[in-house]
Amino acid sequence: MEKAKVYFTKNITPENMIKMYEAVSKKLEGKIAVKVHSGEEGNQNYLRPEFMKPIVEYVNGTIVECNTAYEGQRDTTEKHIKLLKNHGWSEHFNVDLMDAEGPDLKIEIPNGKVIKKNFLGKNIKNYDSMLVLSHFKGHPMGGYGGALKQLSIGCASGFGKAYIHGAGNPEEIWTSDHDKFLESMADAASSVVEYFKGNIVYINVMCNMSVDCDCCENAEDPCMKDIGILASLDPVAIDEACIDLVKNSEDEGKEHFMERVNSRNGTHTIDVASELGIGTKEYELINLD
Repeated sequence: MEKAKVYFTKNITPENMIKMYEAVSKKLEGKIAVKVHSGEEGNQNYLRPEFMKPIVEYVNGTIVECNTAYEGQRDTTEKHIKLLKNHGWSEHFNVDLMDAEGPDLKIEIPNGKVIKKNFLGKNIKNYDSMLVLSHFKGHPMGGYGGALKQLSIGCASGFGKAYIHGAGNPEEIWTSDHDKFLESMADAASSVVEYFKGNIVYINVMCNMSVDCDCCENAEDPCMKDIGILASLDPVAIDEACIDLVKNSEDEGKEHFMERVNSRNGTHTIDVASELGIGTKEYELINLD
C-alpha cells in the first residue's frame, strides 16, 4: 500500500478547517453526515459548535451523534437532545441523534478480528457520505481518541457501544479483555469505512489536549500546547500522524499524554485497523503553512 497523504497546518482556525477539507481533494456528495463529539455535561475541552460552523455550512452537512452506554447527560435520547441544545449544536445546525429511536442498524463484519457485527444508529442509512471531525485527545480506556474512535464508538448506538466495549458481550462492558476491546474498536471502524465505500473525509484537531476524553464530566485540563489541524482520506494514517506529532513534540506535557496512551495500549487500535486494511500507518505529512 502506498503512503497515505496527511495534510497539516499548525494554525487552528475555523477558516483552516475548510482549507484542510479542500486539501484532500475529495468533494463529499449527496447527504452528508458530520460526525462530532457533543461533549459531556461539565466537560471543558470539547470543540464548540461555533468553531465547527464554517466547515459544516461549507459542506451543507447534518451534525450526527449517538447516545452513550454510560451514565451521564447523553445516555438517553431525552437527556442527549437537551444537552445538544444546551451546548449549542441544535442552535447552529440540523442535528440528527441517529439512535434516538430503534431498532439499530446491524451490519456484518465478516473479517472482524473479534466482533463479527456492529450496531449503528439506524439513521446512518440516510446519508451518502460522512465528514468525521475529531478532537484528538487522550481517553481513559482507549488511550487516545481520534478518527478511529469516532468511526467505531462514535457511530455505534448506545447498545452498540456496550457491544464494542464488551468485545461482543454487552454485559461485560467494563470487564472484557482490554486488548479485545481495542480490537473490537478497529473492527467496528472497519465496518463503517466499508459501509460508506470510501466516501469519508477525516479532520483531526489537535487542541485542548487533555489525557481525558470529551466524554468525561470531570476531565483534566489540557497537558500540552495546541499542535494543529490534520486532514486525510485515511483514518489509520491521520491517527498515526497525530501520535507521531505528540511523540516528536518538544512540549514537556507529552510524557503525561503518552503515558495515558501507552498505559492503555492505545496504538493497538491503529495497528489492528491497519491489519484490517482500512488504512496504512505509512504516510506523508504535507505541511500547508
